[in-house]
Amino acid sequence: MKEIKIESTLYVYDSINNTPVAVQQLMQKAVEARLKAYAPYSKFSVGTALLLDNDEIITGSNQENASYPSGLCAERTAIYYKGSQYPNAKILRMAIIAGSENNPTTTPIPPCGACRQAIAEYEVNQNSPIEIYFMGETGKVIKSNSLANLLPLVFDKSVL
Repeated sequence: MKEIKIESTLYVYDSINNTPVAVQQLMQKAVEARLKAYAPYSKFSVGTALLLDNDEIITGSNQENASYPSGLCAERTAIYYKGSQYPNAKILRMAIIAGSENNPTTTPIPPCGACRQAIAEYEVNQNSPIEIYFMGETGKVIKSNSLANLLPLVFDKSVL
C-alpha cells in the first residue's frame, strides 16, 4: 500500500478591505449580484462575479425553484452564462459572497460540490488556474489560487 498525501494552500484575509483593490471591486459586483438572488425557500442567497481575460465581468445569483433540483447556484449561473456568451474567454478570477436571512453568515462559504465540479471543467479546459475568493456576508475572505485546492482529485474529460 502507498500513502498519498494531499495538501491545499489557502490564504485568509481578515476582511474584504484587506484584499487587493481589484478583488474588492469584483467582490462588490458579487454583493450586487447577491441582491438579485431568488431564494424564497432556503433564504440563503449567493452572488458570484467572474473576471474574464477580455476584462468583462459576468455575475450570477442563485435561482431557486419549488422543485428543488431545478434551481441553480450562483457560481454555475455565472459560469454557464460566460460559456454561452464568451466561449473563448478565460476566467481569471471568481468572487463569491453568501448569506442567510435566518442566521448571520460571518464565516467564508465555499462553492458546493456541484459548483466545484463545474468550475473544474472550465479550469481544465482553459488550461490555467482560476483564482477563487469567497466569504460570508461579513468577516474573513478566503483565497484559493486554483480550484485544485478545493477539489484536489478532479474528475475531468481525461478519464472518459
